Amino acid sequence: MTDSLLPRRSLLRYGAYGAAAAAVAGTAASWDRLTGADIPGRDDGSLVVATLGSAFSPDGVRALLDGFRKLHPDIKVRVNAVQAVDWSDFFAKILTQIAAGTAPDLVYVATEGVQLFARRLGVALDAWVKRDAAELREYFADVHPSLVESMMYEGSLYQLPIEFNAADIYLNTQVLRRAGAGFPDADWTRDDFTALLRRMKRASDSHFTPYFWTNRLWGGVVPWLFANGTNLLAESRAPGGDWLWDAFYPAGRRQGRGGGFRWTTPQATDDRVEEVYDYLASLVRDGLCTRPEGGNGQNLIGVFSTGRVGVTPAGGFWAGGLHLAGMRPDGFDVQYFPRWRTHRMQYGAAGYAMLRTSRQQDAAWEFIKYSARRDTLTRLFTTNQTTPARRSMLDAGRYRETGPAHWRVFYDTLDAFPGTGPIPAPPQVAEVEQVLLKHTGTALASPRAVRPALRRMQGDLERAMEREL
Repeated sequence: MTDSLLPRRSLLRYGAYGAAAAAVAGTAASWDRLTGADIPGRDDGSLVVATLGSAFSPDGVRALLDGFRKLHPDIKVRVNAVQAVDWSDFFAKILTQIAAGTAPDLVYVATEGVQLFARRLGVALDAWVKRDAAELREYFADVHPSLVESMMYEGSLYQLPIEFNAADIYLNTQVLRRAGAGFPDADWTRDDFTALLRRMKRASDSHFTPYFWTNRLWGGVVPWLFANGTNLLAESRAPGGDWLWDAFYPAGRRQGRGGGFRWTTPQATDDRVEEVYDYLASLVRDGLCTRPEGGNGQNLIGVFSTGRVGVTPAGGFWAGGLHLAGMRPDGFDVQYFPRWRTHRMQYGAAGYAMLRTSRQQDAAWEFIKYSARRDTLTRLFTTNQTTPARRSMLDAGRYRETGPAHWRVFYDTLDAFPGTGPIPAPPQVAEVEQVLLKHTGTALASPRAVRPALRRMQGDLERAMEREL
């Protein structure tokens, strides 16, 4: 690792990604010369790609590597599947590797880490994209501009999105029938949503939960904040990006785009934020949902598939998960998140980020390009474990065996609601997320707890956003 590019002390100061980064602070900062890369046999010249262990199936990874080797037999590639509970845990382990001098060349990064990696660790892809514009034209034509903009930071592009998931609403069709309720309209409102929960509760026993959601940045409180026309942090767009929009998108599709999102001033005490928490508190009080649990939401599959939960927010990844849990394609369906003051929705996307410490940046770029090809993604995403970033990959055949019937909702979320955007994920996202989770739990713990909790959240968010990385 080159200290002049990325001081270890600066890296380890970002310890909010978990105990893993903090644990190496006492030793890694003193490794001025000897690092993990000096261990014999550790560096075999391969292009090292780090992925979240659960992101791809073993068969998908083999297909990815086999195809790339045929195209580039001179580039050796090694994929390190890092086992982690969620993205925060994954990023903590990547930071540990970097601090130990064993940094990968490429890291699979979701929205939660795009700006962190762009600001401190990543390499802008602008020069390569401009050079290979003719080759990439088909890719950009197939990918929604909002997904591309979510991978930009201060005017530059840092990743090519290959997948995303919007927070749509899954409904258990068995529970709908039990309640005598029809499938909701695409334009349903928050009040329609509440009425449906009440109807489900009346038709079920005491072990049933109408609405189940997980306390996290994606799919937790944030979809309701978006629907109510607000956000956890003030949102704007960075200038720039015209070099990309003018080259790849017609005027009608690039209108309003900029150089990436900026999330700045905390606004937890905003009236509309308080409205959201008051609404969620009322659902808890009336027994229409439980207090939100932490974690990555995997526990939801079991309770939803057995009919103990009526509705929950989830993305295209759940189609595959529910299928593997034994649900029939007609056992569930999906609809847009309900509207409130607006019908803006949230999503998270992912792609490969190139690290500044890589000595094989041209080879890394070839891997990034290959990973975004349609034939590559078709082989990689065979089980509906996500929503492909390429619109052309979503068709009736993909969802025939897994469902749901309204599968078009997954990609149409981007088209139907132009304001739809990524979850708020500034470079300080780890601390922001921890503050959100902590005070959301407190706000919904007891009656009249919302306003005091939001005041404390505001103060903690202000301190988190003021800290240098």
